[in-house]
Amino acid sequence: MNAALFPDLVVNGEVVPHAAIAAEAQNHDAPAGKPGIAWRKAAHAMAVRTLLLQQARHRGIPASPQALSPGRHETEEEALIRGLLDEAIDIAPPADAELRAEYDRDPTRFRSPPLWEVSHILVACDPRDAEASSAAQVRAEGIAAQAHATPGTFAQLAKDHSDCASAAQGGRLGQMRPGDAVPEFEHILRSMREGEVTPRPVSTRHGWHVIRLDALAEGAVLPFSAARAGIAEAMEKLRWSVAARAYVAELMERADIAGLPPVAT
Repeated sequence: MNAALFPDLVVNGEVVPHAAIAAEAQNHDAPAGKPGIAWRKAAHAMAVRTLLLQQARHRGIPASPQALSPGRHETEEEALIRGLLDEAIDIAPPADAELRAEYDRDPTRFRSPPLWEVSHILVACDPRDAEASSAAQVRAEGIAAQAHATPGTFAQLAKDHSDCASAAQGGRLGQMRPGDAVPEFEHILRSMREGEVTPRPVSTRHGWHVIRLDALAEGAVLPFSAARAGIAEAMEKLRWSVAARAYVAELMERADIAGLPPVAT
């Protein structure tokens, strides 16, 4: 992407380096052959980030990075933005009547976690190695074709071909609940029917999987008392998100910004 095609982005007199926008552009999708769209999206993101940091420093918000996960902490800038939003955004918790009304719209949306009985065949590879991943995919597709052609041979195929320790048990992973598998694997389970084998291999950080859903126990519908806390959390998150967008829009409206390209739709 040729940054010279775009003018300098200046937010309240502060120039945002082209290098910072280029780094941010890696986080935004764009159609093939149109990197300028990713650049425009990144410029808007950096304008917002710059405004929030300016406001945090103007208010004297302290930078107190918090732990995000074991071994990973917020950066100082992330801590400043979080501190600003915590101070600037205040939402009222939803009333009991609102929570009850949300539950009553469709109680079947609120269930205990499902239980899956799962088997799989893993063709292991490092997905970051394009050549190895492509070869593993071809091998996994051949195994998937065999599993569909002769469904009764799934366990033997697992014993013969799976790179997972479950191969010794015919690929059986046993009972699984949400959170037990990597997200890509779980996403597929949620869309499968009992007895189904994935038509094509599924890619995860571990390699390519041919998955069979042996049994499914749907979660029971929760009573309002059990669903209440989750409903309240979801409603508060939504209200916070709406309030945060409104706050950012207000900052953008008041700011003196030059060189901000329009975002193509």
